[in-house]
Amino acid sequence: MKNAMAVFLRDRAQSTSRRVLKSLTSRFVKCLCSVVLLLLLVAGVILFVLWLSLRPHRPRFHLAAFSAPGVAEPAGLADLAFSFNVTDRNPNQKIGIYYGAMSGSVYYQDRQVASGPVMLPFYQPPKNTTVIAGKIVGTTIPSGSAMAAQLVGEAAAGRVELRLELSSIVRFKVRVWDTRHHNLHVQCNLVVGSDGEILPESKGIRCSIYF
Repeated sequence: MKNAMAVFLRDRAQSTSRRVLKSLTSRFVKCLCSVVLLLLLVAGVILFVLWLSLRPHRPRFHLAAFSAPGVAEPAGLADLAFSFNVTDRNPNQKIGIYYGAMSGSVYYQDRQVASGPVMLPFYQPPKNTTVIAGKIVGTTIPSGSAMAAQLVGEAAAGRVELRLELSSIVRFKVRVWDTRHHNLHVQCNLVVGSDGEILPESKGIRCSIYF
């Protein structure tokens, strides 16, 4: 009887010991998983904050001025200098922008009527506004053509729709490293009057950009 009781007590003690060990192991595993998940969450938040702070924002371009004197005379466009001012704003707090050589073109009804170089390569610091002042030479529209007749008619009516395009290759300077190169295209849709000067509705408009 005593031996049976001893065996029972021993088995019970071993069973209790196993349950306690299993419980402790389970708690340890749960605690370890919680710590790992917490660390992953913290790391994710840190990476997200870093991504937000280092993510480059696109520059913002606005058309400040545009002039095409003599636009009412298509045959004389080859001797005409299209002049313009565009403001280029870098909105990034800590990211600079490197620009390659910039070229410009003017289009009328999707036909290029002027083109030429605008600016040499330059670096734009963070939170900086750069004025892009350009002057490009026009090309001739054949007199007597339907396009020439339409241009003369629109100029006489005091409203000629044009499109200014700028292009360059840019890369962003993020702290100590630079991003890859991007082909930047800027498009400003505008309207000039019969004297070739920009109309108030187009002054200060925000230009579209795409890479």
